[in-house]
Amino acid sequence: MFNFAAFTGFLLLFGMVSIVFWVTKKWRERNTVRRRDAAVAAGMTQPASLHPVIDPAQCIGCGSCASACPEGGVLGLIRGKAELVDPTRCIGHGACAKACPMEAITLVFGTAERGVDIPSVAENFETNLPGIFIAGELGGMGLIRNAIEQGRQAMQSITESVKRQTSFDLDCVIVGAGPAGIAASLQAKESGLRFRTLEQDSFGGTVSHYPRGKLVMTAPVVLPGHGRMKFSETTKEALLEFWRDVIAKNQLEITYHARVEAITRCEGGFTVITNQGSFDTHTILLAIGRRGTPRKLDVEGEEDGKVIYRLIDPEQFAGQSVLVVGGGDSALEAAIAVAEQPDTNVTIAYRSAAFSRAKEKNRMRIADLEEAGELDVRFNTVVRKIDAPTVQIDQQGSLEELCNDAIIVCAGGILPTPFLKKIGIEVETKYGTS
Repeated sequence: MFNFAAFTGFLLLFGMVSIVFWVTKKWRERNTVRRRDAAVAAGMTQPASLHPVIDPAQCIGCGSCASACPEGGVLGLIRGKAELVDPTRCIGHGACAKACPMEAITLVFGTAERGVDIPSVAENFETNLPGIFIAGELGGMGLIRNAIEQGRQAMQSITESVKRQTSFDLDCVIVGAGPAGIAASLQAKESGLRFRTLEQDSFGGTVSHYPRGKLVMTAPVVLPGHGRMKFSETTKEALLEFWRDVIAKNQLEITYHARVEAITRCEGGFTVITNQGSFDTHTILLAIGRRGTPRKLDVEGEEDGKVIYRLIDPEQFAGQSVLVVGGGDSALEAAIAVAEQPDTNVTIAYRSAAFSRAKEKNRMRIADLEEAGELDVRFNTVVRKIDAPTVQIDQQGSLEELCNDAIIVCAGGILPTPFLKKIGIEVETKYGTS
């Protein structure tokens, strides 16, 4: 017998659940729109690295991409479609594309407004020059996890290419001993390859030059022949100790302070010429960084000894007036580290109107220090002249002299494009393309 009261109760319950669902959905969408509009208003619309482009025709609005993003809040749903709502927080994990059931997401470099120079590589990480491979930051993969994975995969491709080669003492020369280079070295050892790893810097490479105690963000990943990197956030010191342990336990031999001066072709392979000798090899893996030569200010007085381009120890600036120039994460992290020293007077100057390329955690910390009066932020500002006791800055046409003991320039580096082109490697400027 039909139970009218029960049916009515079911309809009421269904209606209440539907209303709650609809209200919650609208509330989330309003918050998403608010975040997107705030990013646009602040000029924070340019992703720093690899980032997603969503095809609205294929997107079904399931929200899998937003849920999969480890950073949170980068993607959101607006009018039933996924959008990149906070672009500067995207750091290129790529988890969104993997999570999309409709393959509606393409990962790209650069935007229509800002191009990114990327060496041309195939899916197996080989460049247009057969036998030369690229992995890690130079190829656009700055994340530690992604760099490790690329180093491993590139070395697997190299292993396949040298199976039948026996004429040289070396199967591969690995240039660079950062995360990609170490992972590639581990994979080469596991695969039984004859290889040599070169590093132009000292142990730790780029990581060793982070400010003391700097938080290094990565994600769990498996290192070939070693096991799982279990941490997702750590300090510079802990990460360096981890790498030191990896190198020691796996008995990796790395030649430090070996600067590659030239690469020439020889029959069946290449000759890698360094300041520590030459090496003949079948293949080469370039696992070097993108910074290359530090970008300078090109102003009067820059050759003064108080100008540096890499912060090593913030404690040396205690009690000094310091100007930090730049707007990326390295600049913000340097300013934070120096501002935390006793009796410092820190100013950070950036030529644009917002720190659009920096991570949210760094931007928030800068804002907190500024509010507390421990740091002075100058947007739309460039350096005009450097003297021994002062520095002259120009903020939208208004010149000002600041008392100054030291200047830290964190304006990025010049991509080693001349070196790559001299070898014959093609470099393409990406404007929102994969």
